[in-house]
Amino acid sequence: MSAISRRTALKLSGLSLGASVLGALTAAPTAAATDPAVVAPRKRKMVIVGAHPDDPETGCGGTMALLAAAGHDVVSAYLTRGEAGITGTPPAEAARLRTAEALAACAMLKVRAEFLGQIDGQCEVTPARYAEMQRFLEEQKPEVLFTHWPVDTHADHRACAALVYGAWINLGKPCELFFFEVMSGVQTQNFAPTDYVDITAVLAQKHSACFAHRTQNIEGEYSASHGRMEEFRGLEAQCAQAEAFVRHVQGRGKTVI
Repeated sequence: MSAISRRTALKLSGLSLGASVLGALTAAPTAAATDPAVVAPRKRKMVIVGAHPDDPETGCGGTMALLAAAGHDVVSAYLTRGEAGITGTPPAEAARLRTAEALAACAMLKVRAEFLGQIDGQCEVTPARYAEMQRFLEEQKPEVLFTHWPVDTHADHRACAALVYGAWINLGKPCELFFFEVMSGVQTQNFAPTDYVDITAVLAQKHSACFAHRTQNIEGEYSASHGRMEEFRGLEAQCAQAEAFVRHVQGRGKTVI
């Protein structure tokens, strides 16, 4: 927390990841512990839903790390276990390997993993799958929800976005909703951010979590894709590295953190 407390850890253009999270990340722990006038922010529930192991980490791993460091309950949910993600490896073995990588990454980010039971490359958008996602969100009760941007070249990413968005609507838009990007220009398309998070202070932590996905050769290709995205968003946000989000502005109509 000390490194985070010496900088503005969240640099936002919008309103949604508001003052209490920013305050929690930037306040010196010693002051919070000794000054009775400093009231610790309430612990919040954050849920990130990605299609595959590595999607939440590469898209918003820095934000996840910052929120967890602030004391919030952060859940990284994976629609699949990456069954089709290792060339030449049977689906069951690929799922085993990629589940282990996701669990290792979540441990590094200090967040909890959940797996939602669909199959990599075969994600379905059906009434039954909408009902599953709705039950999951009802159980988790997030106050802030993140998922894929729906305009994406990967069909599983589009399915994940549709399921989360549909369930969120059916539940009456109970929380703030943000969309994250993955490999913009290659996968995520037409992404115009509303909010930025300065991840400079936790960049090494994020990278370690991403590189835990060894079967995906992320470390070898990171600088050419994910790293360039972090730097570009950093330029937009006037910091070294940033993650970018689109906030659903017609959400519940008020800031919840």
